[in-house]
Amino acid sequence: MRTKDPGTTNSHSSPHSIHIPGGHGGALAIPRGALFRITDLHGAQIVDLIAFALPSMREKLSVAATRYELSGGAIAVGDLLYSNDQRPMLRLRRDTVKVHDMTYMACNPGFYAEMGLEGHRSCAENLADAVREAGYGSGEGDGGVVKGRLDLPDPWNVFQNTPNYTLKALNTSRAGDYVELEALMDVLVVASSCPYDVDGFNGGVATDVMIEIVGEKGDR
Repeated sequence: MRTKDPGTTNSHSSPHSIHIPGGHGGALAIPRGALFRITDLHGAQIVDLIAFALPSMREKLSVAATRYELSGGAIAVGDLLYSNDQRPMLRLRRDTVKVHDMTYMACNPGFYAEMGLEGHRSCAENLADAVREAGYGSGEGDGGVVKGRLDLPDPWNVFQNTPNYTLKALNTSRAGDYVELEALMDVLVVASSCPYDVDGFNGGVATDVMIEIVGEKGDR
């Protein structure tokens, strides 16, 4: 359920970007030291983000560990995001939105069933599908760590304005807004363009996002 951007490399090498259709998921392997961006292409789109250390997949991004290290859920340029082994995994280098969420779970089938929306696409399923499509969810190469959505960690909800939702909308990013991160270890970054479209969430319709490697630490 994902498509590679026309600018990616050929099938014999790792892609440098991935274009994720609205309401779907995708994954991109990022080498240590690389800088990568997550871009909202159309505006008002939240992105659920998880990450796994390669090659084992056992170490993963932990929003709980990150909240502890940051003494709260707010993150600023220069801050680190930590793994479940309490090691720095990613560093936030640039941020045009400056408000994100580390408290909400990924929307999932049970979440939609409570609203009578059985069968609705969900971030949890998008993320699990993306891991599998990237070749890490078969239960073989990843040692069986990720077999389905119930094996996934809670996400970092990029562009979700939970801290200030009483002041303005939950989705406040505009077309072209992005976060730029530095990979502090080899990681598989997995993202879902959140399909939740109830009550105007995500602008009322999920739209496309992009993940792309934009350089290396020494480049800027």
